[in-house]
Amino acid sequence: MHELVGALRSYAWGSRTALAQLCGRPVPSAHPEAELWFGAHPADPARVQINGHSESLLELVSADPQRELGPVAGEFGGRLPFLLKILAAEEPLSLQAHPSIEQARAGYARENHAGVALDAPMRNYRDENHKPELVVALNRFEALAGFREPRRTVRLLTALDVPELTPYAELLAAQPDSAGLRTLFTTWIALPQHALANLLPKVLDGCVRYLSERDAGYDGTPKEFTAEVRTALELAEAYPGDAGVLAALLLNRITLEPGQGLFLAAGNLHAYLSGVGVEIMANSDNVLRGGLTPKHVDVPELLRVLDFEPLELPIIEAEQTGPGIYRYDTPAPEFALSRIELAADADPVPLHAGPGIALCTHGNVRLLQGKHELIVECGSAAWISAADGPIRAAAADGPAQLFCATAGAD
Repeated sequence: MHELVGALRSYAWGSRTALAQLCGRPVPSAHPEAELWFGAHPADPARVQINGHSESLLELVSADPQRELGPVAGEFGGRLPFLLKILAAEEPLSLQAHPSIEQARAGYARENHAGVALDAPMRNYRDENHKPELVVALNRFEALAGFREPRRTVRLLTALDVPELTPYAELLAAQPDSAGLRTLFTTWIALPQHALANLLPKVLDGCVRYLSERDAGYDGTPKEFTAEVRTALELAEAYPGDAGVLAALLLNRITLEPGQGLFLAAGNLHAYLSGVGVEIMANSDNVLRGGLTPKHVDVPELLRVLDFEPLELPIIEAEQTGPGIYRYDTPAPEFALSRIELAADADPVPLHAGPGIALCTHGNVRLLQGKHELIVECGSAAWISAADGPIRAAAADGPAQLFCATAGAD
């Protein structure tokens, strides 16, 4: 086992305080800090500290996949199959979805054949992999995820009391299924600019009225769609004139409390709005964007990969599998994630065998391997190879929290 230094990614939606505070660095940071990548993705691999020198995890795995990955090497082509991150969103991320593995392979080949450079801004497919993902909240985490049950969306559109929305509400009411959602979403996301400029301000006026008017017998509790309507107004302020604001009205509005998880399979439209979380995904950086971003938006390609089946709230409650040990079950074969709450002075907890990454998100952790000890500080991680023997974890100097990422659903 060795210390693993994450690759810091700076995006405009990141935070100048969250990651710096978590890692014990000066606040505010010089630039918005959005993600810390702990993995072996070619775009930005983490670095392993070995005998006083630093080596890319990607190069370490590539040089000897059997030693570092064990049987996992044969299952996933000699590559570490997952990417672990800490994500800190101060502002909303883009409205986006990820392709299936078949779509990713076809799209990657197609763009290669067309001569689109891998680092080109208009590139959709930067690798051949799909990207199922799980995010676990470290603090209150807000998101839009998956299409809402259509009849509830009809109620929302009707409650806004905007005459210009009536034909759209009637369209969905007449076909309250995935086909109706596809038709409405496609209509809105492809509206001509003059039509969007006419419709969107009226919808936003309806949102303002909805929040300002009280129901008869108002008792102080929020109205049914308060969170959805507020989110639309906030998105419109951040991205004026963007069709993604209308599309957001079709999605589930989700709040995760610390420790809760959100799993998204291929094709699920989503946008993380705010909060800090641990995120794990298949080792991919393929993103199809539909709005709420200055980056490349490819609506036809997004429509090709979207899953319009209504999605029940995809919140995952961790299953306790031992004292202080909580596992997040997902169908993804590339990764498994556990959270370990380490009490001060408690006996060490055995960890899963490698390959894996142990990421500390609170306090400091002692990793024990025979007579060898490694201190993992908050915001830091350790690489555990398949060749490493049994490893145990204990709190170093007070309560601590550790996330353990391993390969394979089992």
